This record gives sequence, C-alpha cells and structure tokens, in this order.
Amino acid sequence: MRGLTDDELVELIDADNAQICRVQRRMLRWIAEADRRELWRDTEAHCMAHLVSIRYGISFWKADRWVEAAHALERLPRISAAFERGRIGIDKVVELCRFATRETEAALLRWALEVSCGAIRRRADLELRRRREEAETVEQDRLLRCGYFDEGRRFGLEAELPAADGAVVARAIERELSRLPVIPHEEHPTCVEARRADALVSICSRALTDGGGEADDRFTVVVHTSAEALRSEDRSGRTEDGGLVHAETLRRLACFSRVQAVVEDAGGNPVAVGRVSRDPSTFMMRQLRYRDVECRFPGCGSHRFTQAHHIEWWGRGGRTELGNLVLLCSFHHKLVHEYGWSLAREPDNAVRWYRPDGTRYRAGPAPPSEIGAPPMALTAVG
Repeated sequence: MRGLTDDELVELIDADNAQICRVQRRMLRWIAEADRRELWRDTEAHCMAHLVSIRYGISFWKADRWVEAAHALERLPRISAAFERGRIGIDKVVELCRFATRETEAALLRWALEVSCGAIRRRADLELRRRREEAETVEQDRLLRCGYFDEGRRFGLEAELPAADGAVVARAIERELSRLPVIPHEEHPTCVEARRADALVSICSRALTDGGGEADDRFTVVVHTSAEALRSEDRSGRTEDGGLVHAETLRRLACFSRVQAVVEDAGGNPVAVGRVSRDPSTFMMRQLRYRDVECRFPGCGSHRFTQAHHIEWWGRGGRTELGNLVLLCSFHHKLVHEYGWSLAREPDNAVRWYRPDGTRYRAGPAPPSEIGAPPMALTAVG
C-alpha cells in the first residue's frame, strides 16, 4: 500500500465508493420489494422502516428515508443510474428522493452534484413545506355550488375538490353507472355523459331513501302543482326551491316515497297533500313484486329502485289493481313519462313496449360503434 501513488490511492477509494453505491442501490431494490410483499408483518417490526432499523442497527429516521427512497428511485431513472455508478452517494439520494419528480430530476441531479448534502436537505424541507401549504389551500378551497337556471328548467352543479376526493366521486359515479340499465337510444358510447348524470341522481336517490322514518322528512322533495296540471299534457309544477317540473315528470315522481306533491286549487290553497297517485297497498306491492320479479322492460332485469306504474294512469280512469300495474325500474319509468313510450299487458302477462312513433320495441344488441366513451371528467358548470 505504501507503494501506491496519491492518484492511485484516490482511484481505489473511488472504485470502492462506486462499488458501495452499486450494492446500496441493489439493497434498496430489495427493500422496496420486501415492503411490497409486507415481509415485516411476520417479524417483530411494525413497518418496513422499523425492520430495517432493527436488522441493520441504524436509526428509524434513516431507515424510513431509505424505504422512501427505495420506492422513489423506481420512478427516477436518472438519479438511480447516477447512484448506481457512484456519481452521487446515498445521503444525497435520499434527500433528492423526497421531492424530485421525473420532470425535475435531471436539473436537480446536476445541481446536487455541486452542492452539499445539507443544501439538498434544506431545499427538500422547503419543497415539502410548500406542498403541504398547497394541499391545505386546496382543502380549504373545496366547494360545491348548485342551483337552477334556464328559467328553472335545468339544475347545474359546480364542484372543486381535492384530487383524492374527486377520485372518490368519479369512482362512485362510474361504479353506479356500471349497474344502471341502458335506456334505448342511449346505447351509443357518446351518451355516457348523460348516463353519468343518471348515475349521480341514482346515488342521491338512494341516500334519500335509506333509513326511512319520520326523522328523514326534512330530506323529502316537495313539489307544488295543481290538479289541472296533473291532467294536462303541458302544464307543470315547481319544487319548493323554484325548479320547474313538467306534468309528465310529476306523474313519474308521484311513485317515489321521498317526493311529496302538494296539489293546490286555483287560489293556491292546498287541496291534497301526499303522494298524489293512488298508491298500491303494501300487500298489492308484494303481489306485484312476486309476479313481475324485476323491471319488465325487455332485457333489463333490474331489481333496484323498482316502482309500480299504472299502465292506464289513474288520472285518466285507470284502476289500481294488479292487471293495470307493472313493475319498472326508475330509468325505464322515464321512458313512459318523459320520452313518450307506451306499454300494454297481454292476456298471458307479457308486456309489450312501443316507441314514441308507435312501433313495437324488441330487445336486441346495441349497434356497433368505433367511437369510445369519453373519459370521466368533473368539469365546472359555466
């Protein structure tokens, strides 16, 4: 060793350092994999960092940084390569991994090679503090605005949420969407945004009907209308907060236990309060569900949110008896009222459906399409 020149000695140290860095980089790969497998659960440790601290005699603080860096290096290829070649040591690496991204790692790596480990740690602390402040701002700025527009005909929503909460909303809507039957003429993927609106209404409807009891009365939607409007094709009513509701929609809403109609005379005085349809009794509903089992729209098969529909509406003389009732899900109930479809029961209990133009509807596969559904996006309502 005494025969080595100064340059040769430095070269040997450099080579050993590079080898140490290669081994440390490999070790961090094993640590990341062990963490994914949760191998620490079979030991006395309570997390991977705790296991590393116990086995290798380092502080928990340092072990925690190692585990964090082990995962971060998998998405930071430039820093990982520099570490493996021995250009940068593990202390600088763990600090860079606290705040570097794939987009910023190249510039940060050049900077880190020229500064001390302490400088990198201070910058990491500042970056993380700024990110926490940004996260707090996003949390404080969350909002949901809603209200009627277009003279009360439409209802708009505008929401701003933290990304994680937004992901929950998007996932819930997509999950509900997968459960909903498809209304004819909405099979095409381009109709998915309209169907997402249906999914949101379905989620909210379930929230209103869950639990039951008088305590939930404050969540009942009240619609004011006139007896004349219920018999008219073009008259309407209004919700208590000003929304305009068409007569056909009123007739459909009369089937929901959480929507209550207040029927008024010409002077605005209530003459009937409650569900305005002649409701089937509980016993009759049991018979109807036993007979029809599920929504009677061809191919639907839904058991969720099914309602009794008068084939001949009671306001036009239809009787509340099993022969005049059919079980429909809330979405295919819309076809009859809002979309002008009709249905008839045959003597053999078969139900025939007719489009608004009078042609008979027969279930079949949706037409093929090369246009995919647009991605889920929560955008503000302008």
